[in-house]
Amino acid sequence: MIETPLNRDFIHGALDIEQTPAGLLPHRLPAWARAQCPDAQLLMAESQPSGVRLVFQTAATALELDVLATKRVYSGLGPRPDGIYDLFIGGQLAQQNSVQGGRILNINMASGATTVTEGEAQTLRFSGLPPEQKTVEIWLPHDEVTELVSLRSDAPLSPVPTAGRRRWVHHGSSISQGSNTTHPSGIWPAVAALRSGFELLNLGYSGNALLDPFVARSIRALPAELISIKIGINLVNKDLMRLRAFGPALHGFLDTIREGHPDTPLLVLSPVFCPIHETLPGPSVYDMDALADGRLLFKAGGSADEVRQGKLTLSVIREQLRAIVEQRRTGDANLHYVDGLELYGPNDNLRLPLPDELHPDAASHRLIGERFAGLLQDLRHGAAPGAA
Repeated sequence: MIETPLNRDFIHGALDIEQTPAGLLPHRLPAWARAQCPDAQLLMAESQPSGVRLVFQTAATALELDVLATKRVYSGLGPRPDGIYDLFIGGQLAQQNSVQGGRILNINMASGATTVTEGEAQTLRFSGLPPEQKTVEIWLPHDEVTELVSLRSDAPLSPVPTAGRRRWVHHGSSISQGSNTTHPSGIWPAVAALRSGFELLNLGYSGNALLDPFVARSIRALPAELISIKIGINLVNKDLMRLRAFGPALHGFLDTIREGHPDTPLLVLSPVFCPIHETLPGPSVYDMDALADGRLLFKAGGSADEVRQGKLTLSVIREQLRAIVEQRRTGDANLHYVDGLELYGPNDNLRLPLPDELHPDAASHRLIGERFAGLLQDLRHGAAPGAA
């Protein structure tokens, strides 16, 4: 087998590559941004390679990728399923695989305390690939920190440049990162990108779509032919912000992006349907009775009376997002509002309920991605992709 030294030329969908003692760790936030917010959940989410993939051309029929995966174990729930690696050939999903073992991150659900048990790198194998020259993409697990150690093949590999490909930069929450779906190309932004031909850069961070200025500055500096931000659910379930702060924070976020992208199509997506927070504010809290039975469910920790005090609900946020986009569109024709209920609404919830009351399942991710791809087709043909 031929060993190919890994470098950033082979890694698509990351903003920074860290050299660790084990190998290369892709990050979805630059180092300067990570330094501005050393929040443990954000740092874990941005280092989980949602939308990140190895891309190369080769005639190889067999590949071996050594990885050091960080597996999470939650107290009371046990280990999560092993992360899936999706191998694409010529844009089509051809094989899937996973590795067992690696580093273990133990998380106490009650206290939030964590402990780490170190582990060894494992080998991922793909075989039986067609012998002709082809473009191969290996999508890394969307919710499992993955350090890339080494790559081997039975024929030479060469990187595929991204120049000339249309880049879509998307920012959102755990739903955009892919929570509750089963494999990395099944997250809804990946479904939409694969159907519409965009090069995806996924800045969806679990629990952290919070209008952080460093995210807006990161987007401002990136090349992009399309930008979208999906805002709302984390502002509610973190109970981070009141109505008075929300409008100016959103304006500031959009202003910063527009400093670098004055004319790029910019889509503002409101939250998809989530019954527990449609009219009840956050924070989201664990359902402790369900947790005692080994099930992870969420419920709203706020009350309807608190809305009058400025607490946010999803209904309030949709109303505000629509109004702010309409206001700004008088001088920005490339700014568009997309109602999240068009992507996943009350009728969809009856057929495909949220399994933990907060995150869509795999079938719902596909539905959302396919619908969003349709909106992108509308945009490409000159029609506004939504209500504004």
